[in-house]
Amino acid sequence: MAEPQTKDAPVAAPVPISEALQEELSRLTSTDRSAVIMLLLGEQQAADIIRYLSPREVQALGSAMVGVADLSQEAVNIVLDDFVVTIKQQTSLGLGTGDYVEKVLNRALGEDKAATVLGRIMPGSSSKGLEILRWMDARSIGDMIREEHPQVVAIILSVLEYDVAADVLNFLPPENRAEIMQRVASLETVQPSAMDELEGIMKQQFSSSSSAKSSSFGGVSTAAKIMNFTKVNLETAIMSGVSNLDEELALKIQDSMFTFDNLAGVDNRAIQVLMRSVESDLLMTALKGADEEVRDKFLGNMSQRAKVMFLDDMEAKGPIRITDVEDAQKNIMRLARVLSDKGELVLAGRGDDFV
Repeated sequence: MAEPQTKDAPVAAPVPISEALQEELSRLTSTDRSAVIMLLLGEQQAADIIRYLSPREVQALGSAMVGVADLSQEAVNIVLDDFVVTIKQQTSLGLGTGDYVEKVLNRALGEDKAATVLGRIMPGSSSKGLEILRWMDARSIGDMIREEHPQVVAIILSVLEYDVAADVLNFLPPENRAEIMQRVASLETVQPSAMDELEGIMKQQFSSSSSAKSSSFGGVSTAAKIMNFTKVNLETAIMSGVSNLDEELALKIQDSMFTFDNLAGVDNRAIQVLMRSVESDLLMTALKGADEEVRDKFLGNMSQRAKVMFLDDMEAKGPIRITDVEDAQKNIMRLARVLSDKGELVLAGRGDDFV
């Protein structure tokens, strides 16, 4: 009779993966892998998970679930195995506690985004009325809040996705837009009394309620990100109004928006489209005071001969006043925004955190 296997007995070697399977797995994003797991769950379990996601997350996951439908059985098995291994590595220590979840999400997403997610998954941490707003289209939200106090509107815009908030501005009274954006930029902490008022409004609309708590919304960063998604003409009118109300605050918003230096992160195709639309003399002036990374981005999209001529001409211009450089950069950014609005180029990062 064979001896029982001891703990030190060798384990079976892993089955080698074919090149075709490796290539198939390499194309899978983390969202694709999540979609595979969702498809393996029952309908009820999948639905229970999806209800904790934001509209944008639901759209991304749903699209991925359709996209992985033709995945090979071998790839599905490996994705499932990886998922099981990950789960087995977890322990029960601290799992399920609010403190543990909050720390993990803060580390993974940052405090602002984590607060939004925690608001959806922690009881009593969010407003049901505000959550329903996330699923409405911009016109419906605008029609619903256009008669509300600017402070209430500012809070609502602050919790929406930045592009949705920018669209909502189109459906608000023009005379109120500047004050609303000023209030968005000035928001830091919303006290319970204001949340109570907001909940009352949401109750009338959706017959829902939730407990009030001091919450952090808005700020200059939120205002800047909303303005990044706003069409150029509307942005000009709103920022002019904000400047009339509070010039210092308007400058802070503008400083946080997509700037000339952020062009270093734009893809080469967008830079080439922009260069074809900008006069050479204006670009020389703008690059005179630009960071080396931005300058290299533009020069890298020129032929060797064109680059040499451009640098010679830029050197020949001599010293240029900083104000002229800043004006040139602003003009180029305005043109870039116009081209972006027309869909001729993509300014990756509009509305996102810049790195």
